[in-house]
Amino acid sequence: MQPIIQSLLDTDLYKFTMWQAMLHSHPQTQAEYSFVCRNQPAYPLAELLADVNAQLDHLCTLRFAPGELAYLRGLRYIKSDFVDFLRIFSFQREFITAAADGDALRIRAVGPQVHTMAFEIFVLAIVNELYFRRFDAEAALAEGRRRLHAKIELLRGFAEEPAARHPFEFFDFGVRRRFSRDWQREMVGTLKREVPMYFKGTSNVLLAKELELVPIGTMAHEYLQTYQALGVRLRDFQNAALEGWVQEYRGDLGVALTDVVGMDAFLADFDLYFAKLFDGLRHDSGDPVAWGEKALAHYARLRIDAHTKRLVFSDGLDLPTAIRLYRTFADRTQTGFGIGTHLSNDVGLTPLNIVMKLTACNGQPVAKLSDSPGKTLCEDQTFLAYLRQVFQIEG
Repeated sequence: MQPIIQSLLDTDLYKFTMWQAMLHSHPQTQAEYSFVCRNQPAYPLAELLADVNAQLDHLCTLRFAPGELAYLRGLRYIKSDFVDFLRIFSFQREFITAAADGDALRIRAVGPQVHTMAFEIFVLAIVNELYFRRFDAEAALAEGRRRLHAKIELLRGFAEEPAARHPFEFFDFGVRRRFSRDWQREMVGTLKREVPMYFKGTSNVLLAKELELVPIGTMAHEYLQTYQALGVRLRDFQNAALEGWVQEYRGDLGVALTDVVGMDAFLADFDLYFAKLFDGLRHDSGDPVAWGEKALAHYARLRIDAHTKRLVFSDGLDLPTAIRLYRTFADRTQTGFGIGTHLSNDVGLTPLNIVMKLTACNGQPVAKLSDSPGKTLCEDQTFLAYLRQVFQIEG
């Protein structure tokens, strides 16, 4: 077996930032995470079962190395007690199971959230790399390098355009759906070398450490979804989650995710208090232009100067789309663009559309009501209907 995961830093930064917040505020929470493939793979994922289990066995032997802990301790928003927890942390194999369900692959992580929440990115990276090992790697990498060169040439051409008020900045968000670990490293290193004026960081903490890049990330859907099951009134779960974040980070990591129950419901909760405390918002579903216009209108209603805020776009972006969005908004607010699959798995093969999402907490269902219908995720249709009713969202 060739181990895919060789370091517990080889994951997204927001797994650590959410992990710390939950450890400090709700360490007793029990959670369930489920793996889902949203598109049709070229061959049944169930064929990967034995290899997936072997990789999970290996993952559960890993520990954080002293140098990795020192790096995390050096991030000003990471607390020393969380690093002490990570010093003794290791994944527990009993909390994760993988099985075949016909042609499908079923993976579930069930147990204390502070032990299960970090499985997600590693599971997705493992399934992806095992899946693509069956294709012609040499041809895929040659095509990936050709396409990466074209992206760099596009950016060099873009540099000739007149400057907008705010700079164009993009980041690698590609751990979860990458073609391979080695290809992500090559791609990120190439972008850092060739277009440093635009490429400003990566969500991959290991690559940020080793390539001396800024690690990028704040929160994901699971953080806000967890609050649907933490005893607050359902109508107030977003307020509670945002307040918890503010108390944990005191001004750091100030980009809020907006689409757990849709942008309109989010803005109804994102009052002057939160709008002043958070540096900006992240888009992850729905029409990005409509979303951006709603965000700017909201800041205008609150009499907040949008030039002091940032809109981060991260929904299935490629570089041409990011540049179009930049042209639309860059004279009115700061922007940022997190690009995932179209950087880390743009090699001429059809990527897997796989996720591993939080489905329940403390025995209760949780849900995401996305502005993109295909991204709505919930295993309990009764709870989903109730959530729609509470936030007055049409089915």
